[in-house]
Amino acid sequence: MSATTAIGIDIGGTGIKGAVVDLSTGALLSDRVKLPTPKGGRPQDIIETAQQLLGQVAAGTEDLAVGVCFPAVVKHGHTMSAANVSDKWIGLGAEALFEKALKVPIHFVNDADAAGYAESQFGAAKNVRGVVILTTLGTGIGTALLNDGVLVPNTELGHLQIEGKDYETKAAYSAKEREDLSWEKWAGRLQKYYATLEQLFSPDLFIVGGGVSKHHEEFLPLLSLKTRIIPAVHRNNAGILGAAALAVKFRD
Repeated sequence: MSATTAIGIDIGGTGIKGAVVDLSTGALLSDRVKLPTPKGGRPQDIIETAQQLLGQVAAGTEDLAVGVCFPAVVKHGHTMSAANVSDKWIGLGAEALFEKALKVPIHFVNDADAAGYAESQFGAAKNVRGVVILTTLGTGIGTALLNDGVLVPNTELGHLQIEGKDYETKAAYSAKEREDLSWEKWAGRLQKYYATLEQLFSPDLFIVGGGVSKHHEEFLPLLSLKTRIIPAVHRNNAGILGAAALAVKFRD
């Protein structure tokens, strides 16, 4: 396989997904394998599951770069936070641990950053100039900030303080489900969130990802913003694509 091929692994709170990716098109060259995230989300358990997944995905492709995205702030290969996984990840040298266990070079990246990078290469942010903010609306709110296609990592804008609250607790899709909010009620909270992002960053484009983006027609038209806001192109595959693409970008 060519240098435009890599493996992406997307680790989440409920599932671990992976595939071989064609980086010239963003297409998957293998079946997407998905395994359940081990209960408790402890490092060794997740690493062992990733080993199992890589064994299924990577047969005959041992020379490929491997990218892993993860729900945490990632700095210099260390996971500095943990969302919906064990607190034992905080401060852990995760990249080195994965490299030792999987016996291949790894590039480790935040999951929302991977999704944002995927959209810049293969999706809704491709060839878009200026400031683009991708938000993933799910259990929390993940964010990726791009300027002229260049990723600014670890923005964590889901944790903005609005009305004295960490606003992902009010505006994430999980809040809609937890409080049984109508689309209209939820859109009112999203309006406050995106209007705050507008005030702070004056973006040129918002992209909305996460599983709920497939229902974008139910809530995006309810928002009144100065900035264009559109659904993401790659939903369940965005983390895989972005992790794979960044692995090649940063490969020695």
